[in-house]
Amino acid sequence: MRGLIPAILLATAAPAAAVTPAEIDAAVAKDWATHLAPLYDHFHRNPELSAVEVNTAARMAKELRAVKGMEVTEKVGGTGVVGVLRNGPGPVILLRADMDGLPVEEKSGLANASKVRQKDRAGVEQPVMHACGHDTHITGLVGTARQLTALKDKWSGTVLFVVQPAEEIVGGAKKMMADNLYQRFGKPDYAIGWHVAAGIPTGTIGLADGVTYSAADTLDIVVPGIGAHGASPHSGKDPVFIASDIVQSLQGFIGREIAPLKPAVITVGAFHAGSKHNIISDRAELSITVRADDLETRNQLIEGIKRIAVQTGRKWGLPEDKLPVVTVREDERALPNINDPELTRRLQGAFAKAYGDRIFTRAPREGMGAEDFPYLVGPGVKGAYYNVGGTPQADIDAEKAGGPAVPSHHSPLFKVDGEAAVKLGAQTMTIAVLELAAKPAQ
Repeated sequence: MRGLIPAILLATAAPAAAVTPAEIDAAVAKDWATHLAPLYDHFHRNPELSAVEVNTAARMAKELRAVKGMEVTEKVGGTGVVGVLRNGPGPVILLRADMDGLPVEEKSGLANASKVRQKDRAGVEQPVMHACGHDTHITGLVGTARQLTALKDKWSGTVLFVVQPAEEIVGGAKKMMADNLYQRFGKPDYAIGWHVAAGIPTGTIGLADGVTYSAADTLDIVVPGIGAHGASPHSGKDPVFIASDIVQSLQGFIGREIAPLKPAVITVGAFHAGSKHNIISDRAELSITVRADDLETRNQLIEGIKRIAVQTGRKWGLPEDKLPVVTVREDERALPNINDPELTRRLQGAFAKAYGDRIFTRAPREGMGAEDFPYLVGPGVKGAYYNVGGTPQADIDAEKAGGPAVPSHHSPLFKVDGEAAVKLGAQTMTIAVLELAAKPAQ
């Protein structure tokens, strides 16, 4: 999931907006009190799993249709929703918010904690929680739409409000593109999105150019064995032992064959084998996530995993028809997110002008989280994706002093300050559109 984005402040000269940041902030605060707060509460209580966000999509379609002048289309790429707000000549700007929850039982202790259970796309019933904060994203998108329609005399162009499904399985953006998103609604000049981040303080954002999220791949390895009695391991081929050797060798591969200055991660997230203490199984399964910041390293990692798995099987005497099989899940692949330098500088300048340098966090990027937002940024489109702080500074300071840890994304304990995230997300998105599509000063 998610890495943090450092801020790099660069000098810019942004055109002045006809409305002040203070006025935008006040309008968003009023909208939170009267409309967005209950909407956010609804979404948090009623999360839905990836690719089956039927009710969430319907509610988002309803909210967008209530915005004056909005054209709304449902079932784009599955459960996706697209709202189009046309306002004369000018750039086309795509604003994206993802809407799916996670198969996690919420234990946050919040009064509006989810108690929902839902069948996933495979028909398996799961607990569901907004354990990554997508409820703030979609609520913030509604807030942005409501602000921009009220400010139509201040900007000119077209805004596409993309409500994307299935981000958590890295499939929704690709499906919306495959459903002719650009051809049906217009190719954007700019694509912008944001993600709430539990690791950075409320009231701040992380925005930088270059790589901000990693490429990610999901791999499965099936390790065949030859079953036997646990007391007679020599009479079989133990897949648990062979698979364990593969796991160890993968970490050696990272350390010995990947260039030290090339970020790379191979994590074995699940290891399944066997049924009883004294039975040597005939099968082991490994579930793996692979992360890299460039496609060359990504390909090197995948080819290395395949080579190590097969050669480890040979090393321990598996017959050629029983060698390990590595499968790359094509439907769960993410590209690295690379923010466009020019667009990033313009947004940094606009945000700094509105709020000063205090708006930017300097928290380092600490992980190799992935996003499918890059699939929405086609050739010739300038993209930027940033983080919005979700945790009060006092809670972050308390953790540093030895107090309770700030729950991470995807944790059952996950919780963010929804009000702060939604407000700042809507404010900055509104400012971004006014920056990119501002009418010439009169």
